[in-house]
Amino acid sequence: MTDCGCEKAKAELEEYLHNELRGDDATDIREHLQHCEDCSSEHLIGVTLTEVMQRACKESAPEDLKNLVLAKIRTVQSAH
Repeated sequence: MTDCGCEKAKAELEEYLHNELRGDDATDIREHLQHCEDCSSEHLIGVTLTEVMQRACKESAPEDLKNLVLAKIRTVQSAH
């Protein structure tokens, strides 16, 4: 294994988190994360944030908020 290094791992971490890297690039990052505590910690933070955002996006907004937003949209549209 040739370590891709922290610079490449950190530069491509976002793409790696979202499974947007293929082939050797994904393998390089995965192997680097197994051996680098600093990059592995950043990866864990990224995974945690991604999971929190995914859960938040599945939740519905409160009905009062939906009505408030829709009323504001109607007001803006009627002014144009």
